[in-house]
Amino acid sequence: MKNYLSKIIELSKLSLKSGDVPIGAIIVKDGKIIGEGFNTREKDQDIMGHAEINAIKDASSKLNNWNLQGTVMYVTLKPCSMCLSVIQESRIDFVYYLLDKPENKFEYSRTAIHNFDDSSAKEEYMKILKDFFKKLREKKQ
Repeated sequence: MKNYLSKIIELSKLSLKSGDVPIGAIIVKDGKIIGEGFNTREKDQDIMGHAEINAIKDASSKLNNWNLQGTVMYVTLKPCSMCLSVIQESRIDFVYYLLDKPENKFEYSRTAIHNFDDSSAKEEYMKILKDFFKKLREKKQ
């Protein structure tokens, strides 16, 4: 565990070179580090450049699989809502973080989300989804 903590702190320091928030993350499977990342949002001007997402991309690339079930993530700061969603979607089993976010830190939440009110478009899209999942189930049998 001590090695993992040293590694995520080391990675967090790499973020500082480009003016990014110093956050580091690793993904471990069977005791081995299979993915690592640090914040690159400012450096790359990419909203997805969070340490957790960069670590997930690295691990997925090495495993050639987006499904990271059976892995554990270690990260310096508690993941934001975006990262937490991506972590859950990638099927990571456990996340351990070193620090909570400061009390006065808030996440942007002013985006309004609305549902289209178009029944014919909804029907058309529902058919597309049903056909997709039917073919997917048939492929697995």
